[in-house]
Amino acid sequence: MYFRFLNTLIFLVFAGTASAQSPVGFWKTVDDKTGESKSHMEIYEKDGKLYGKVAKLLQRPADTVCEKCPGKKQNKPLMGMVLLEGLEPYKDYWHKGTILDPESGNEYSCSIWLEKNNPSELKVRGKHWTGLYRTQTWYRVK
Repeated sequence: MYFRFLNTLIFLVFAGTASAQSPVGFWKTVDDKTGESKSHMEIYEKDGKLYGKVAKLLQRPADTVCEKCPGKKQNKPLMGMVLLEGLEPYKDYWHKGTILDPESGNEYSCSIWLEKNNPSELKVRGKHWTGLYRTQTWYRVK
């Protein structure tokens, strides 16, 4: 009985550690220019890939639509919209996905990784086809 309890306890400790090293969860985005919090994104796993959708808007009304988004996303509500798509795991980061900037309507290739010394910070890099890129830091919502 004691060994079963001990094994269960060890499993829970390691499971908690593993999930802490995953970007799955809620993240606060910050405006690059003003430094103000913009939204909360929910990153989730589906079929072995990571996706991210808008969970909460912090500066705009909840019924805001994406006027500049392309295709089927144009004029659809930002709340619940998937902006990160198809990120595949590779070593200690996720790549080969896309990110949509709802401000411009532009879509970029994307990779993300957790900051090694601070897993409460997620680095999100969008890369233009020209090779230019921008990296944002998102912060885990507790």
